[in-house]
Amino acid sequence: MERSVMNDLIKWKNKNNRKPLMILGVRQCGKTYIAKKFGEEQFDNVAYFNFEGNEALNSVFEYDMDVKRIVHELSTVISSCKIVPGKTLLILDEIQASPKAITSLKYFCENMQELHVIAAGSLLGVSLKRGGLSFPVGKVERITMYPLSFREFVAANGDEKLFEGIALRDKLHELPTLYTESLRKHLLNYYIIGGMPAVV
Repeated sequence: MERSVMNDLIKWKNKNNRKPLMILGVRQCGKTYIAKKFGEEQFDNVAYFNFEGNEALNSVFEYDMDVKRIVHELSTVISSCKIVPGKTLLILDEIQASPKAITSLKYFCENMQELHVIAAGSLLGVSLKRGGLSFPVGKVERITMYPLSFREFVAANGDEKLFEGIALRDKLHELPTLYTESLRKHLLNYYIIGGMPAVV
């Protein structure tokens, strides 16, 4: 499933002064899916870690904020996934479960900028707004993901060519029924089903 946010992730990857990236968004809008897909398409390997109910993972971030030690322990003790700056995407999922891991993003920015780090969490935005978590201001970039847009919904249902055809038409003339009927059907389904990726 193609998502427009992928373009933002590619721009982030190619920045010179890149900071760790935090993906915010409602539950089930596809944050984890898009982060993993991005990693698989753009990097040699993906190191994925989920903090939810993982005490061993949490403990790696409790000791200190030495990012070299953290990366070493993630790639040896917690997992056998080799983490190589510039070639590996490090994904820290459900990061709201570990306030120290959120704090570590500042140190990844300052001391290991060559490592691509994405943090995500379904309740992260809520926790940050309520002040329940300390946020490394100025050291992290943020992207907010939303449910599928109408265009993404149509594409996910195999009809992306519909928009290509519309783009070729003269904007000053009314669209023929060929297009409007298809759009109407998709719009009705979009209203009923919604834009959550799991149901599309």
